Amino acid sequence: MHIKQIIIQGFKSYKDQTSIEPFSKSHNVIVGRNGSGKSNFFWAIRFVLSDAYSNMTREERQALLHEGTGPATISAYVEIIFENSDARFPTGRDEVVLRRTIGLKKDEYSLDRKTVTKTDVMNLLESAGFSRSNPYYIVPQGRIMALTNAKDGERLQVLKEVAGTRVYETRRQESLKIMEETESKRSKITELLDYIEQRLSELEEEKAELKEYQDLDREKRCLEYTIFHREQTEVNASLEMLEESRKLEVDVSSHKQHAFAAREKAILEVETEIRGIQHKLDSLKRQRTEGDDDRQEHMKAFAALEMIVKDLEDLNIQNSETKKKLLKDLEEVDKLIQGKEAELETILPSYVAAVESERTLKERKQAIDTDRQALLDKQGRSKQYRNQQERDKYLTGEIKSLKSSLATSTKQSESLTTELNTLNGRLMDVREEVNALVEKIDGRKKSLEDVVGEVETLRSERSKLDEKRKELWREEQRASVALETAKEERGKAERTLMSGMDRNTSSGLQAIKKIAARQNLRGVYGPLYELFDVDERYKTAVEVVGGASLFHVVVDTDDTATQLLNALNRDRAGRVTFMPLNRLKPRTDNLPQATNDMIPMISKLQYDPIYHKAFLQVFGKAVICPNLTMAAQYARQDGLTAVTYDGDRADRKGSLTGGYHDTRKSKLEAIKSFKIWETRLVTESESLERMKLEIVGVEQEITKIRDKLMNAEARKDMIVNGKEPLLLEKRGKNKEEKEVEDLISKKETSLQSIKANMKTLETQISLLEAELKTKLQKTLTEEETATLDSLTQELETVNTSLTEASKSRIRFESRKNILSIELDANLNKRRQRIVQRIESGASADSADVTSQSEASQSNSMSSFKKLESRKMELKALEAKLAASVTKIQDLDTQIEDLESELMEEGNKLEKIRNEQIEDHKSLEKQQRSLEKYHQKKSLLVKRKEECTRNIRDLGVLPEEALREDVAQNKTSQQLLAKLHKVNEKLKKYSHVNKKAFEQYNNFTKQRDGLNQRKDELDTSAKAIEDLIKVLDQRKDEAIERTFKQVALFFAEVWRKLVPNGRGKLNMQSRVDPDAPDSMDVDDEAPEVSAIDRYSGIGISVSFASHLSQDDENDQENGPDVGLKTMTQLSGGQKSLVALALIFAIQKCDPAPFYLFDEIDAALDAQYRTSVAKMVHELSTTAQFITTTFRPELLVNADKFYGVTFTNKVSRIQCITREDATQFVEQEQPQ
Repeated sequence: MHIKQIIIQGFKSYKDQTSIEPFSKSHNVIVGRNGSGKSNFFWAIRFVLSDAYSNMTREERQALLHEGTGPATISAYVEIIFENSDARFPTGRDEVVLRRTIGLKKDEYSLDRKTVTKTDVMNLLESAGFSRSNPYYIVPQGRIMALTNAKDGERLQVLKEVAGTRVYETRRQESLKIMEETESKRSKITELLDYIEQRLSELEEEKAELKEYQDLDREKRCLEYTIFHREQTEVNASLEMLEESRKLEVDVSSHKQHAFAAREKAILEVETEIRGIQHKLDSLKRQRTEGDDDRQEHMKAFAALEMIVKDLEDLNIQNSETKKKLLKDLEEVDKLIQGKEAELETILPSYVAAVESERTLKERKQAIDTDRQALLDKQGRSKQYRNQQERDKYLTGEIKSLKSSLATSTKQSESLTTELNTLNGRLMDVREEVNALVEKIDGRKKSLEDVVGEVETLRSERSKLDEKRKELWREEQRASVALETAKEERGKAERTLMSGMDRNTSSGLQAIKKIAARQNLRGVYGPLYELFDVDERYKTAVEVVGGASLFHVVVDTDDTATQLLNALNRDRAGRVTFMPLNRLKPRTDNLPQATNDMIPMISKLQYDPIYHKAFLQVFGKAVICPNLTMAAQYARQDGLTAVTYDGDRADRKGSLTGGYHDTRKSKLEAIKSFKIWETRLVTESESLERMKLEIVGVEQEITKIRDKLMNAEARKDMIVNGKEPLLLEKRGKNKEEKEVEDLISKKETSLQSIKANMKTLETQISLLEAELKTKLQKTLTEEETATLDSLTQELETVNTSLTEASKSRIRFESRKNILSIELDANLNKRRQRIVQRIESGASADSADVTSQSEASQSNSMSSFKKLESRKMELKALEAKLAASVTKIQDLDTQIEDLESELMEEGNKLEKIRNEQIEDHKSLEKQQRSLEKYHQKKSLLVKRKEECTRNIRDLGVLPEEALREDVAQNKTSQQLLAKLHKVNEKLKKYSHVNKKAFEQYNNFTKQRDGLNQRKDELDTSAKAIEDLIKVLDQRKDEAIERTFKQVALFFAEVWRKLVPNGRGKLNMQSRVDPDAPDSMDVDDEAPEVSAIDRYSGIGISVSFASHLSQDDENDQENGPDVGLKTMTQLSGGQKSLVALALIFAIQKCDPAPFYLFDEIDAALDAQYRTSVAKMVHELSTTAQFITTTFRPELLVNADKFYGVTFTNKVSRIQCITREDATQFVEQEQPQ
């Protein structure tokens, strides 16, 4: 085992954490300047391993902490890591970490990161070979010098410490102290025995006189017991009679109290019933008032609607006459239109034939003109041109020109044909549009009727919904009243419930609900009273057992309870007791089982199994018994809490609680009432919300119906208002149709003209081409001349015919136009106005279309349909009026029934209250009787207690006092007279010691006990003396054995340090060896220990490297010749001797490692080399950590460390041998 690593922080000059590189298991050397912290390093190791720092003051602790610049150091620690592969530390680990931490207020050890005590650490070090009696495995600065200057006696004390005599000395001192205490106790016991013997002789004389006194006293106590017992018997008899009488009164009183409580409950029920009836009555009266209002409204509406129906009937009569006149006019106009249309149909064929004849004649005339003009032109060209070539040239040009005109005419013809086709198509479209408008106008009446029907249906639905909404409003008002009533009743029940608990609990319970809702806590189940139901018969018993526990709040876990508690503390909202189900552990063993005269209370509770632990905690050990006697028996025998049906309670500790239980203040009744009204409140709230939602739904339906009605009326208005635009559009389309027909006629005329022109041009071209093929002639041929003449005659005939045809056409066209204008501008428009008036039902005074449109807008439907609709409304209103009357009659009947019931309940309540008053008077009378009973019983009980106390004061009675024949045939007066005589005789013995026998017995027992104790002390003293002798003998043996070992090792070490030198330890005696033998001393003198005869240890050494002849002779003369004592040595030699003694002590009691702080400081060079060699030799079996300023120790060392000191902070680090040697050489004096 060896030190592997050391970690220091905050200790002395080592402020920062200093983790030293692992040490070698052989020899390690630390170098550094003075004041750099080398010694503090050794102090740190001693701080952990030795007793040098024990029982320190605050100032001494502060001195161990670093005091440099910067933040103050409040704690420090030193940690030593041991390599434990050889298992010298019995920890079972290859590495042991030992740390000591110190602060201003703490000092603690830890082993392998676990806190241990200092005693544990010291025992561990002792087990590993660190002997507390041999502290020389750590040699700090000054230890060598102290041992060098030590006297012989001081060296003897060092030897004693090494031998471990401190343990023997401690036990010897403890034994001597026990010896002194034993001797003191023996002397006190002797003194007390002398006093007891003297007192016993005195008591022997008082015993005879005391015997006579005791006989008289026995007789006196017998008489007194007889007198007191007789009085006690009489008092017990009186108490029994009083209790019997009281029991009868209690039974009667209990019956009356039960009846009183039952009536109180009945009063509450009747009052509740009366309040319910009153609320119903108020509600019915409100409904009656609302019914009257509805009836008045219906009557007003019925009267108004009757007037409207009458007006509509009158209007229908008037409209019927107007309609007849309009129908007659329409018939006359239709006859005129038919006549004109028949005449127009007759004229049209003649007009078409005349137009066709005129067109034919015009074409023929144009053809004749063309042929005739061609012949005339040919006749003129014979004079115009000189030769045929000129003529042909002209003809060719003329033909070209005509062809060009023909092409142009062809294009015009094609264009006109296209336009005609377009116009014909447009004409067809316009006619279709006119037909569509006619159909739309014809369908408008049907659409108007449908829309009017839809409007009436929607109005009817809206009226029904309005009535439904009114009814819902009334229901909502009634529900609001019921809700307010429920709130008021719940508030009363809640105030009654809260009055049964303190204010903090009440505030806490109210806050818990808000907190749980706010934080959304699911594990809050509520107060215990909300979690169960119980039969009426057991309510009083359950309430008595539950008590304040009924207000405890049940939660799922303690975490939920903690959250609620934190919230309560934060909100300052009262105090509550929580029952976390995960923490409840009720005892389930020995739970009561039901019997004929006992019922487990928990079996009568109905609750969710999840709360079983909570109910078992409160009611698990509670039972219900028929009477208090049985309850007390079960409570005493089985350790249960027993309670009767009336609430009288017997606890397991023996206390009985009972009396009158006011049911009006019952918590469970208040809880039941609160639950009922809470449920009612929730029901009414839901009903009100449902009603509000229904009202909203109805209003939404009304809004939808209103929107549909507005849309229907808008469509109706649009239909009504759209009639005139349709007529205007139809007229426009008719006008457009006429214009298109006229345009087509004109285009056809133009096309015919162009075609005739084209035909003429073709004829001219053909004639010119034919002429071009002939020769130029001066005159026409005969044939051509004959043709020209015939054409001239035919032209005259055609002109005459054309003139006649034109006249005929004009005549027919004029008549046709007149008929068309009369039909379109007069008769058709007149018929249209009549039809509109018939459809709209307007007055006959409306003469134009505009007034007819306005009349149509103001009357959205026929008067007949209006009348039918109003009659239906009137019928429905009449039914509503009848229903209102029936409802009012029903309400009147219900009101009369409720008023009758209310009167009966009031009479019933008055009767119960009168009975309560009578019972109350009776109960008050019984209360006064009870007070008298208590007074009388109190007097008897006092007498009984006085008799009992007197009997108890008599003490232990003789046997004759308990015999019945002592007072037989003797009156109380005779017994008192005899007692008086005995008291007179006892006066003569007033001076007698009444406790002589007792004192004599006590002193005798004390004497025997003291003698026994004295023998025990003598035996103990002898054992302690033997122990002291054994301790002295073992101490002497240990010192002598240690001295021999140290002396032997000292000589051996000295020979290694000083070759050819000798060293010797001498034990010096206190007395001259030639003095008489100590065995001649007086036997009583204390025996002197063998070691106490020695005064010290002397040291003799020699440093000779070679011996002279004289020295050899001196050796032959004696072994001590040539040796020098310590006083004869120089300082360096003394240091070497002290160091040799330390090595000898270490060999005597080896340690696993050694710490030497500058042990070679005072040695000469040759001895430093010897010491270095010895350290190197010993480092094969133990670890050495040394500091030095000399180079000798560096030669054979294994590892080197340098200590530096900067800014008042020490640091240590591993360095090389060369760095260490260079540092030591620099530090050597020049």
